[in-house]
Amino acid sequence: MPLTRETPIAWAAMAKLIYSAIASLDGYVADADGDFSWAMPDEQVHRFVNELERPVGTHLLGRRMYETLAVWDGDEMLADPEPVIREFAEIWRGADKIVYSRTLEAAATARTRIEREFDPDAVRAMKGAAERDLSVGGPGLASQALAAGLVDECQLVLYPVVVGGATAALPEGLRLDLELRDQRRFGNGAVYLRYAVR
Repeated sequence: MPLTRETPIAWAAMAKLIYSAIASLDGYVADADGDFSWAMPDEQVHRFVNELERPVGTHLLGRRMYETLAVWDGDEMLADPEPVIREFAEIWRGADKIVYSRTLEAAATARTRIEREFDPDAVRAMKGAAERDLSVGGPGLASQALAAGLVDECQLVLYPVVVGGATAALPEGLRLDLELRDQRRFGNGAVYLRYAVR
């Protein structure tokens, strides 16, 4: 019998596609200058993000997000004196990456393949076959996954800063009904919110 959302026992075991982002209170991942240094996690937030990322088996990434994160594949990250940095590097290296780009010629990291087009049906099949959760990184790619109804959860860490616009964490013009599943406050004023997409 095919697995559907109407098959409760089987559905519960299926992998989820999660959209995670660190954003400003007004909902942006970068300001008008492309700067996101205000979102640099402190040790408490970084440790928490590590735990969020640990169950992820495959990262779906746009080119810009991939190039931002590729630094974590460097040996210098594994040699960092901060345990939380080394831990994230190990988690990143342990996951597969799929980069969606029409122009990227070759991957700079291990366990990485390049796809030229984002194919919702292929991602849906990937979710059905996966044993671990998948994540989608970057608001551009996430907007395609959200519009296709592929995203099961949104995990947002909101920082206590208002940047006034630029790159939005969530796409304009898309209506989603969400159910709050978890929340947490951090010492630096950031707030974590986990929503299921209904």
